Amino acid sequence: MNVQVIERDGAPEYAVLPWAQYQALLQAAGRVPEVVAPVVDESKPALSELTALREAKDLSVEQLARNVGISPHYLGMIESGERLPDAAIQRALAWHLGVAGWESQS
Repeated sequence: MNVQVIERDGAPEYAVLPWAQYQALLQAAGRVPEVVAPVVDESKPALSELTALREAKDLSVEQLARNVGISPHYLGMIESGERLPDAAIQRALAWHLGVAGWESQS
């Protein structure tokens, strides 16, 4: 079994193991394995809607890029889906566009 033990102050506190092994342990203990569905928050716009959100605010690529602190070329790559911005850029984009944000998307 592949288990990672996380300690605090020299004492074991957590055991981390692969999901399949966890499910096998549950089954061996007579419990029904859990089914985890992805959580989708419908209140946040998708990052793929960035261009529409920018245009709705009547901002050019250059204006939004300057406000966020990135190059217009990089913003264009984000809008086209070529690049996924890091969390800080996602927060800045959300703030300048007045939306809930994309902090938890992957």
